[in-house]
Amino acid sequence: MDLNTFSIQSFVSQALKEDVGNGDHTSLSTIPAGKQGKAKLLIKEDGIIAGVDVALEIFKIVDSALVVDVLIADGSAVKNTDIAFYVTGSVHSILIAERLVLNTMQRMSGIATVTHQIVDKLKDTDTKVLDTRKTTPNLRFLEKLAVKIGGGVNHRFGLYDMILIKDNHVDYAGGIRKAIEASRKYLEQNNLNIPVEIEVRNLTELNEVLETGQVDRIMLDNFSFSNLKEAVKIINNRFKTEASGGITADNVLEYALCGVDFVSMGALTHSVKSLDMSLKAVKE
Repeated sequence: MDLNTFSIQSFVSQALKEDVGNGDHTSLSTIPAGKQGKAKLLIKEDGIIAGVDVALEIFKIVDSALVVDVLIADGSAVKNTDIAFYVTGSVHSILIAERLVLNTMQRMSGIATVTHQIVDKLKDTDTKVLDTRKTTPNLRFLEKLAVKIGGGVNHRFGLYDMILIKDNHVDYAGGIRKAIEASRKYLEQNNLNIPVEIEVRNLTELNEVLETGQVDRIMLDNFSFSNLKEAVKIINNRFKTEASGGITADNVLEYALCGVDFVSMGALTHSVKSLDMSLKAVKE
């Protein structure tokens, strides 16, 4: 998951259109045109910072003449009163970029902070934490980047880069074997080389997957801890394993100790608290 030029330019363009409209009339009416100034990004809460590189792109798109002096890089631990960077140049440009930079960095830093906390809980296990598609529409690329900055692993980005056969697919397809065989036939017919994962809801479905084969990963959804341990034992490293469903910061370690390769957590992106920070004028 990387920050690509097309995504960031499109994102910034739409965000500025939404926010600025036909002009920042407050700044235009109160601050003389051409006034130069300096501002600092002030951290107001302990956590992991994310979105600095995104902020650099935002400032560049808003006004390429703005100069940013970065003091703290993405992925670094920050604490209250830290200064992440200074930005110098047109005051009008700084104020136009201000809210977009803050909204983006606060959300990304909140995600990175929570992800880092989960990764730290799992540091003595071999289990990796995955994100999900439970993201804010059109902001997925930033939210998944924040997970990566926090030390997590990106799951599929969308519907196009992995086949993930879930319960509804199984039910509509007429069963597990039919769903798996149809997916493999589809990949062959369309000359696609993407991984196949299947979700199972119980040990009976798991055994049907093991009899069928032809998958790369098995998602064990909403399994009890005892059944999860049993499932991992049955699979016996023949396939990668992923636990999902109801996994939180409070129980993630217990899931990991069942022996799965991955735990997936929608909570990394769908309900995090933003990290508090402000962009403040520097009086010189």
